[in-house]
Amino acid sequence: MPDGTHGDPSPRDSSRHDTYDHLISLLDSASVDYRLIDHDPEGATEAVCALRGHPAGEAAKCVVLRVKVDRRTTRHVLAVVPGDRRVDLDAVRTLFAARYVGFSDPSTAERLARAVPGTVLPFSFDPDLELVADPDVVARPKLYFNAARLDRSLLVSGADYERLAKPRIERIAAPAPV
Repeated sequence: MPDGTHGDPSPRDSSRHDTYDHLISLLDSASVDYRLIDHDPEGATEAVCALRGHPAGEAAKCVVLRVKVDRRTTRHVLAVVPGDRRVDLDAVRTLFAARYVGFSDPSTAERLARAVPGTVLPFSFDPDLELVADPDVVARPKLYFNAARLDRSLLVSGADYERLAKPRIERIAAPAPV
C-alpha cells in the first residue's frame, strides 16, 4: 500500500494545478515526517478510508464554503473536520457573523483549492481561501487525506499539520447525520 516514493501524478488524476508538487515541497522543506499511500482512485471519505485501512475519524474532510458576510462581501472558507463528522454551517455562520453560509460551486472550489473535488487538501495555497480547522483535526496523532490526487493519500500527524498549515482553530464539526 505505501510506496514511499513521491513520483509525479499521472495525467489522468492530476488537476491543472501543481498542488501535489507544492504540498510535497512544503512537507520536505519543513522536514515533516509523512507517508504516501497509493490506492485505487477514490474521493469519497468513507470509501477512501476503507482503501487506506483506517477509521473515518482519522481523515481530514475538506469542504470549500461560500460565506456571505453582507450583501457586498463574500468570503471563501476551507473548512476541515474529521472524516466521520460534517461541517456545522451554523457554527461557521456564527464564526464569521455571516448572513449565509453554503457550499461553494464546484468551479470556484476547484479554483481556490487548486484541486478537483474529492482531492481538496486541508491546506490553503490561495490567499482568498481562509483555512479553518476543527480542534479535533489537529488533535489527531494520525491524519489522512487525499494528496490533491484521487489515487494517492498522505499521512501526517495533526500537530505537524497544524504547524505547517496554520489553520484558524475553531469548533466547526457536528455529528454526521445518521
